[in-house]
Amino acid sequence: MKKLILALAMGSALVAAPAMAQDHKLKIGATVYGLNAEFMQIWTSALQQHPAVKSGEVEVTIFDGRYDALVQQEQFNTMITQKYDAIIFVPMDVEAGAAPVQAAVDAGIPVVGSNARVNSDALTAYVGSNDVEAGELEGKAVLDKLGCKGNVVIIEGPIGQSGQIQRLEGNEKALAACPDVKVLEKQTANWSRAEAQTLMENWLTSHPGQINGVIGQNDEMALGAIEAIKAAGLNVKDFAIAGVDGVTDAINAVKTGEMASILQDANAQAQGALDIAIKAVKPDYQPQSDIWKQYPQMEWKDGKAKDYLVPWTPVTTENADKLLEARSKL
Repeated sequence: MKKLILALAMGSALVAAPAMAQDHKLKIGATVYGLNAEFMQIWTSALQQHPAVKSGEVEVTIFDGRYDALVQQEQFNTMITQKYDAIIFVPMDVEAGAAPVQAAVDAGIPVVGSNARVNSDALTAYVGSNDVEAGELEGKAVLDKLGCKGNVVIIEGPIGQSGQIQRLEGNEKALAACPDVKVLEKQTANWSRAEAQTLMENWLTSHPGQINGVIGQNDEMALGAIEAIKAAGLNVKDFAIAGVDGVTDAINAVKTGEMASILQDANAQAQGALDIAIKAVKPDYQPQSDIWKQYPQMEWKDGKAKDYLVPWTPVTTENADKLLEARSKL
């Protein structure tokens, strides 16, 4: 992945657009929950690589929400005041994000959700993936390796974000099929590798020799658990570990047999959301991203559907190198 150039501007805003007369550009803002980890960096890079941005048709401003719903609300206020043409929203909180969405729509600014859900009917559309399905897939990967026996821990995302809520629902669906498996611990690590490592260190101490599997609701947290296991002098391959996202380190860990992962296509989510946002402003617009050809099952429907769900791709030893090659082009 090409290194992102994140030049700070407007508080937590990042601007990426080619030089072109301002009156020829659409002004679209994207507020994302946080930019510390690789997944949202990939998402951001993909948005910047959209053909409409590269050609100068659209100016994109990316706002770092700093993992704070109030910060995102302030960013909405900025975009409303500055009369942005459209907003793409990757919310920190499923409930707290509803009010700023409504404020933007009341001001005549369409809002497109991406990656994470917000509880609002005012969105133009949502472009993301089915997180319940992801939670069930990763849970099943752990439980299959355990043969539906033993003890697991669940490392959750930020409490109140849709990924945490829906992936937990999927985790629990998988666990319901394995009544002999016990959940020893369940706690948030806020999508953070470092927080997950600390949690796992504590759990290994509290439950010595008892933890058999780790369900990490994203790859960063699963990788943090792996680091804790290694630091404790234990063999990672003695554990069943899974995460979600398909970040670079996780793909490499799949290759070495240390964990399972499911690719969440940040490129498709970001570029799809931008195509929908442009369509909401320019009724005659036709999508420019290649992602609609890549996923023909995600039909364009003239940009008027409410939900566009990008399929999950399980990471395997067979497709890992191909996924890494695609990642290097972002």
